[in-house]
Amino acid sequence: MSGPGLWQDPHGMYRKLRQEYGSVAPILLDGDIPAWFVLGYREVHHVTANDQMFARDSRRWHAWDRIPPDWPLMPFVGYQPSVMFTEGPEHRRRAGAISDALAAVDQFELRAQAERIADRLVDDFAGVGEAELMADYAHRLPSLVVARLFGLPEEETPDLVRDLAGSLDGGEGAVEAYLRVRDTMARLLRRKRERPGADVPSRLLVHPAELAEEELIQDMLVVMAAAQQPTANWIGNTLRLMLTDDRFALTLSGGRRSVGQALNEVLWEDTPTQNFIGRWAVRSTVLGGQKIKAGDLLVLGLSAANTDPQVRPDSHAGAAGNSAHMSFSHGEHRCPYPAPELAEVIARAAIEVLLDRLPDVHLSVPTRELVWRDSVWMRGLENLPVEFTPAYVG
Repeated sequence: MSGPGLWQDPHGMYRKLRQEYGSVAPILLDGDIPAWFVLGYREVHHVTANDQMFARDSRRWHAWDRIPPDWPLMPFVGYQPSVMFTEGPEHRRRAGAISDALAAVDQFELRAQAERIADRLVDDFAGVGEAELMADYAHRLPSLVVARLFGLPEEETPDLVRDLAGSLDGGEGAVEAYLRVRDTMARLLRRKRERPGADVPSRLLVHPAELAEEELIQDMLVVMAAAQQPTANWIGNTLRLMLTDDRFALTLSGGRRSVGQALNEVLWEDTPTQNFIGRWAVRSTVLGGQKIKAGDLLVLGLSAANTDPQVRPDSHAGAAGNSAHMSFSHGEHRCPYPAPELAEVIARAAIEVLLDRLPDVHLSVPTRELVWRDSVWMRGLENLPVEFTPAYVG
């Protein structure tokens, strides 16, 4: 489950696995650690809908004696007192607090903030006539918006963005990057205890769920990670689609109607979180014709499920207006409401402002030269270089 063939052409690998194994395939993770890869839409739906059979507490894993402390995927599987590893009533308590804190965000004000930040970022390169939209725009915008939602000082966001990316890619240095993000959340929490504000950490501090200190740190880390990197890649992947696909490029200069379609199609075809680790079998069972033993690790193939030919024989058919994708997972452990809505507000504002400000923007390299990030877990571009007519910034 590694190598350039995977991140440059993941759908090709999914096809090969389906041909050989069906909807559930045996795989090897870093260090040749065995796991099951769930490719089928129905199978991913079944696993995510059955928490009592396929649970989130990683302490059930029977392979811990083979896992070194510095394993690159430790940030994903190492048990932490975060909402990610809770189950049953405890999970509902923690996830409910997060949902309440996010539901208090005014989506109209969020849209206005995202537009103001987008305009400011475009101002930085509009007069030059060229830009690298991943570094200059797609990664910066959600981090600045989310920093405001968290009451995080803007000067701290560049390091946080770097560390979030490093921890989510799961490569060398992932553990250290994760620990730095955790320290940032702990410092932020201390500041909010002293000076609360109209922000997500302050709401969590006074929530009736009465989250403990470590619970707050871990859950803030989860929300921050889920908000920044996936949203940045959603923006980048959607811009790539609109700049390379004639179905969208034909109306690029004036067709706001196509932005929503492009955002939704990306969730089906190039979803930012392409694979998710993991679930652990509570007891032995059969899934997709494979014998799953108690304690086995399952990796959810969210991107593979979205493009499952058993569900979508024509990859583009039914994508428009269809939100039954697995991009935000499913079941009790899906991305908590209203997080997907907030991410879409940010992503849509980012794309619409850019296209309004730079109506003739186009790629400055051939499409084949665009390179995907070296990550099994996240789907995003290394860079997205563009050119456009320089615009006067008053």
